[in-house]
Amino acid sequence: MSDNPSRSDGSPPTGDRLVVLAVDDERPALDELCYLLDGQDSIERVHAARDATTALRVLRAHSIDAVFLDINMPGLDGLELAGIFTEFAAPPAVVFVTAHDDRAVAAFDLGAVDYLLKPIRVARLTESVQRIVAQRSRPAQEPTRATENTESIPVELGGMTTIVPRSSIGWVEAEGDYTRLHSAKGSHIVRIPISSLETRWADAGFVRVHRSYLVSLPLVTGIRSQGTGYVVVVRANGSSPEAQLPVSRRHVKELKDRLIRDPMQKWSGR
Repeated sequence: MSDNPSRSDGSPPTGDRLVVLAVDDERPALDELCYLLDGQDSIERVHAARDATTALRVLRAHSIDAVFLDINMPGLDGLELAGIFTEFAAPPAVVFVTAHDDRAVAAFDLGAVDYLLKPIRVARLTESVQRIVAQRSRPAQEPTRATENTESIPVELGGMTTIVPRSSIGWVEAEGDYTRLHSAKGSHIVRIPISSLETRWADAGFVRVHRSYLVSLPLVTGIRSQGTGYVVVVRANGSSPEAQLPVSRRHVKELKDRLIRDPMQKWSGR
């Protein structure tokens, strides 16, 4: 299957409606995704592909506004294919549609608009489509300067996937193979190891202070000795109260450098 027009009257797409591409190597899943996309009022036409090669061929032949993309596929997987899109002069919006919830950070690193978990719920699909429409309607002159803290992370909350901006997260707590994000809107569990977040978020000011804790330096108000060790104080942040977190001995020097010595050197001009 390489093409599945969603309108049978042969009329061309209108400027306000989307032309989309669905990509999944499993035919039943692809058929269902096309059917659900076809039922969206904001979508004019649905193309389909079962592998990366066909998907790229469709993208060359048609003007595609958005790609709804599975991750686990033979050959190029969905993440690799989305990486190719970033090289396009006018890349399509990307929504990942997958049965796996552990690739979300990598997906959003690639600029994904949304991350849907199978089985697909119509309400969530509609939300994703609305995000794409809203993105397309933004003025072209909007600032495009990338900032170091614009990444977001999807979390499941009350049966709905909510997007939590990284800038709203004060600290991260390890819970086995999961982590708990303490943000301005409360705490959220995600299935991402704390070591992965430490690596990905280092450039955004997140620092490991303990085997179980990662903190956002902009929200740290101080570090002080307590007993035979140290604690770092993270200020209250919306629904998350002030936290005092232990600092392991091997992390004390780095934390002090980042909090005290580096800022002092900047002020002194050294």
